[in-house]
Amino acid sequence: MSDLDMEDVALALVAPSKGILAADESTGTITKRLDGIGTTSTEDNRRDYRELLFTANGASDLISGVILYDETLRQSSNAGTPFPELLKSNDIIPGIKVDMGAKPLAFSNGELVTEGLDGLRERLSEYYSLGARFAKWRAVITIKDGAPSQYCIDTNAHALARYAALCQEANIVPIVEPEVLMDGDHTIDECYAVTETTLKSVFDELYKQRVVLEQMLLKPNMVISGIDCPEQAAAEEISDKTLYCFAQTVPSAVPGIVFLSGGQTEQRATENLNFMNQQGKQPWEISYSYGRALQSSALAAWQGKSENVSAAQTAFLHRAKLTSAARDGEYNVGME
Repeated sequence: MSDLDMEDVALALVAPSKGILAADESTGTITKRLDGIGTTSTEDNRRDYRELLFTANGASDLISGVILYDETLRQSSNAGTPFPELLKSNDIIPGIKVDMGAKPLAFSNGELVTEGLDGLRERLSEYYSLGARFAKWRAVITIKDGAPSQYCIDTNAHALARYAALCQEANIVPIVEPEVLMDGDHTIDECYAVTETTLKSVFDELYKQRVVLEQMLLKPNMVISGIDCPEQAAAEEISDKTLYCFAQTVPSAVPGIVFLSGGQTEQRATENLNFMNQQGKQPWEISYSYGRALQSSALAAWQGKSENVSAAQTAFLHRAKLTSAARDGEYNVGME
């Protein structure tokens, strides 16, 4: 794969039948995943797990890009090939998570703001030299009593926009991720209201920071019921309200929307994505950037054992094929 300009990278990441694998779990998060299968979180085990995903035969037909963690970007395969080079040789675009996580927001009632802007220009320069051609920054918005505040929304939107501008300055495509969390008992209508307000603030800040919309992607939550809500909205309502919300807030200049799974099960994330892609052509490509919703079955099959690598790759490819079908609106439950 030869180098592409930012608009070409953005379009390649949302190509038909493909999506983005989010393999950017921090060391703390991947440790929890490995603990769940009884595997010690050593650097070698983390590398071995990522390698089985990256080397699955046929992954390049289904995966357009992979978001890496700092440690993973610097690692190599068992054969000694740096992971960015390995991905690029298979026509998969390497990306990098660049935020430093959500920290308490000063003078708020327990709300969070994502940090990581200090030194970001220099880190982006290094990441580009290591092969990264797109990046990701996640902001988290929680719905609970009295939250989110406009203060929290605007502060996170400003940070997202500053990050995006620095990325484009470094010739790296920014994925802008404002996530309204599923945690809580809020209704789908409450999620709609917060998502709409958040996206309006995000795009206002992107405009102020002179971010070129054609050279970025949006990675949002779906408009969905809180995980503890007694009334769980069906895929049809999720699709309708999500697409309507985005029609009100996301400029058509944005090449694509790559939805996060946000704690949904593999099947539910696939069904909801499929239903949206069955609604006809939208102003933007409707794709995905899934982590757990692509990896859960593979992780369970692997169990940290070398003899299970083939089974884990088979499980990963099966899930990726189903999600790819949903990307094109051609998934059905019988394919499971």
